[in-house]
Amino acid sequence: MAAKILANLIVMGSGILARAVVQAYRQALANASKSGVAQETLQNSVRRASKAMTEQEARQILGVSEQTAWEEILKKYDTLFERNAKNGSFYLQSKVHRAKECLESVYRDKGQGTPS
Repeated sequence: MAAKILANLIVMGSGILARAVVQAYRQALANASKSGVAQETLQNSVRRASKAMTEQEARQILGVSEQTAWEEILKKYDTLFERNAKNGSFYLQSKVHRAKECLESVYRDKGQGTPS
């Protein structure tokens, strides 16, 4: 008899708790949409999800400016890539490679130089 009462209390308590959690979540969504936080959070998660490197980040990694010629970018890339190949990390080496790929597409779109 006591076990049955205890089981009923646990079931009822978990049902009440589940409804309270759902209601709190709905209220949090409503508050977030009023303040614009939901849209900002969504945009940030989309940015994080797309792992594409920005042009600015690529330029920072290679240490070049917007006026840098493509040949100079290739020299910087070769230097950094070889340095990390010998005694650096694979992670940094891949970042350098992704930076070159990003800038390669930028220069190809702009028609500056001849990326190879």
